[in-house]
Amino acid sequence: MIPIAKPLLGKEEADAALEVLSKSQIAAGEYVTKFEHDFKTYLSCSYAICTNNGTTALHTALVAAGIGRDDLVITTPYSFIATANAILYVGAKPLFADVDKSTFNINPDSIEELIRNTPGKIKALVIVHLFGNPCDMDRILEICNKYEILLIEDCAQAHGAEYNNKKVGTFGLVSIFSFYPTKNMTCGEGGMIATNNEEIYREAKKIINHGQEQRYVHDMLGYNYRLTNLAAAIGIEQLKKLDNFNDKRISNAERYISSLSQKKYSLPPVKNNIKHVYNQFTLNCKIGRDKVIEALEQSGIGYGLYYPLTIPEQPLYKNLKLDTRCPIAQNLSRLAISIPVHPGVSKVDIGYIVEALNNV
Repeated sequence: MIPIAKPLLGKEEADAALEVLSKSQIAAGEYVTKFEHDFKTYLSCSYAICTNNGTTALHTALVAAGIGRDDLVITTPYSFIATANAILYVGAKPLFADVDKSTFNINPDSIEELIRNTPGKIKALVIVHLFGNPCDMDRILEICNKYEILLIEDCAQAHGAEYNNKKVGTFGLVSIFSFYPTKNMTCGEGGMIATNNEEIYREAKKIINHGQEQRYVHDMLGYNYRLTNLAAAIGIEQLKKLDNFNDKRISNAERYISSLSQKKYSLPPVKNNIKHVYNQFTLNCKIGRDKVIEALEQSGIGYGLYYPLTIPEQPLYKNLKLDTRCPIAQNLSRLAISIPVHPGVSKVDIGYIVEALNNV
């Protein structure tokens, strides 16, 4: 079986974890501080705050940005459900703009149409750089400036991705990353908040630590969202390898793009001003997805259906009676399939996968 995802963990990560264990300092401490420093340096931003996963990072980011009860927040219908759930956590109302059929990312035209047709002031926009592909940041920034909307970036799948030579996660007021094992880098479970705003940084640091800045003095409702030294030590070593991991993902994707049948599959677009880091290599099946799934299963090739239901179609969101008119996202959810692109996939593996897919 060629797996759809495979974290690459080596001696460096093992030695780092053992170092933490040898010091018996496994809770948040110096390794978390170093991981934050290294990550903000990598992004070229002012502040970074570790959390225990990407979902808590997004929840914290929204709270720190002042998003609260009954605020209107636009986001994408085509993402993991955590993106929209975090909006519900703060009592805000998610509104769904449709996506672009070639990039899978939120469509700026749909965002602007939704703004014009929504009674009341839109407070924030949560975008997702889906599958490692940056959103159309020129248009999105233009819209946010025009309508005075706060921009939050969900970069859970886009570590190291770039738009016009600028890393994603540095465009908005605040951004988040995830270090789940399927991501471009991992520390098991973990998340990161990034921002250039000192107030956001100070609020976020308190929120993840039970609302305290001074020990045992709690001046706001906070949570226990801290990352451990053990996870941070692994993250520090993974970050050193991230660019190399991404280069391998990009190389694997280029081989797919040059070899897969474009009569049978719609492939990710390649744009000169974008660095797509291919957390997933996702294609649309023109020949019927069930046939493709059958061929992959018979060949022992892992695959992912990201996502078979859009967020508005999930039972939870149907019960909330939110607007579900996102026809492009719904169509993509029935056609899209992801194939292995991670750094552990070899040239031989790619040749085998291409042959299986082109012979469907």
